[in-house]
Amino acid sequence: MKFRAWFFSFLMILLIWPFSGHTNAAAARPIEIILDGKVLLSDAPPYIKPKNNVTMVPLRVISEGLGAQVDWLGSTKTVTISKDGNTIVLRNGTTTAQVNNTAVKLDVSVEINTGRTMVPLRFVGEQLGLQVDWNSAARTITLTSPETSLPPVDKPTPVIPPVEQPSPQPPSGGNTTELRGVWISTVINLDWPTKGSYGKVEQQKEEYIKLLDEMQDMGLNAVFVQVRPTADAFYPSTLVPWSTYLTGTAGKDPGYDPLAFLIEETHRRGIQFHAWFNPFRASMNADTSKLPSNHVVHQHPDWIVKFADKLYINPGIPEARQHIIDAIMEVVNGYDIDGVHLDDYFYPSGETAASKFNDDGTMKNYNPRQLSKGDWRRDNINQFVRDLGQSIHAAKPEVSYGISPFGVWRNKASDITGSDTKAGMTAYDSTYADVRTWIRNEWIDYVTPQLYWSLTRQEVRYDILVDWWAQEVRGTNVKLYVGHSPYKIGTPEIGWQSADEIIRQLEYNERIPEVKGSIFFSAKDLKKNPLGLIPLLKSYFKS
Repeated sequence: MKFRAWFFSFLMILLIWPFSGHTNAAAARPIEIILDGKVLLSDAPPYIKPKNNVTMVPLRVISEGLGAQVDWLGSTKTVTISKDGNTIVLRNGTTTAQVNNTAVKLDVSVEINTGRTMVPLRFVGEQLGLQVDWNSAARTITLTSPETSLPPVDKPTPVIPPVEQPSPQPPSGGNTTELRGVWISTVINLDWPTKGSYGKVEQQKEEYIKLLDEMQDMGLNAVFVQVRPTADAFYPSTLVPWSTYLTGTAGKDPGYDPLAFLIEETHRRGIQFHAWFNPFRASMNADTSKLPSNHVVHQHPDWIVKFADKLYINPGIPEARQHIIDAIMEVVNGYDIDGVHLDDYFYPSGETAASKFNDDGTMKNYNPRQLSKGDWRRDNINQFVRDLGQSIHAAKPEVSYGISPFGVWRNKASDITGSDTKAGMTAYDSTYADVRTWIRNEWIDYVTPQLYWSLTRQEVRYDILVDWWAQEVRGTNVKLYVGHSPYKIGTPEIGWQSADEIIRQLEYNERIPEVKGSIFFSAKDLKKNPLGLIPLLKSYFKS
């Protein structure tokens, strides 16, 4: 699910009252909550059930903060939460919930406290997903909307069977020939450059050099740098404007060629440089007044679709797809890059009956085969993936071309050939990414599924998904790199209470011949050394 602005009030209360009982709330030092650089306040503090370590929040937060439809039936003490086609039913005194008509075990039931209906935050949060960075020393929570970063988050329906740990062969430590990459996100200045470096060329360069040194010191040998965050460029382009994330002003020349500098510094260290493009996102918000005249939203307003207060380039328009390919080929032809990398932003997920990605008119004009809406959208993306790959390989066959889709292609319940998972969204059905077709036709050189779950997260278990993706690439020339989530270390999600989780995943990868490497999201999260991850990575990669 791609998240929207109405999530923010709900997200900002997550994990912000680390005390053993709600009677201590008044004595707790206020916690500063920062959302995408803005300080937020909360007037509805949750409390923690000490025995279960579950945070409870008022139902009003769900309705007003999240924007969900909430129905409370006093006669049965039952609350129904509905949003984006998903329904959660919780009943006071009952240790199971109904999630989309599936029974799910609860640690703590909904309860009435001082006249307010309270619901378990962790449970609801796991259905919706978010990225949270908690600084216990500063008592600061930094929230980043998942819409602004690479990893989408699912809405799973947990079932807890016994964990099976396959071990075809024992792990043997790091492999020096494998790809060890890191995503460096530039959208809203997540990883590089900092906002404080706007207009300061030397500072931006120094920040990247320091970041690169830190990544190399951990044992990494490839970077995937976002050079097109929102229909813009981190390089001088004749097709798209300069990115606002370089100077704070969209279209403003930063005074140097950032991409040329990035590539030079990266290759100086013998590290691979992959140019990461977000293909269809046009703007992080619907306000076009600050976008320059040569931005696609002004040049081709007929290509633009507004959805969830963001602007997207319509993938159903052939000319729009070709425009994006042309913009990417500027980099392929003009720079000494090692690869072209796409993230999973194709069609946005999260559509409801009341909130649609409005491409009905486009479908009428560009659907000669009269395909269904889902098949037509997948065909649009298939054409884009195929045509871009052909352009890259024709110009520079040595340049690697790969895509990082959402980690679940389809659940077995929807497709018998899908993975044995219960993810709330899938690449095929939610973002219309038919990754299997890309692999079987070898339109891409590698695939990097975002496997952002632990080995003990039963409904989307890491090892099950690695095995499934390995089978998909088996017998093809498509390599499998795994996308890992160090940003989850130390969060309450199942399996992330130790940095060893990442090492166990890397060790599991060694047992699967098709896995040729890993990519970590993201650089800033590795830098934080969550729960001592850095020395573990150094030791693993040097072993």
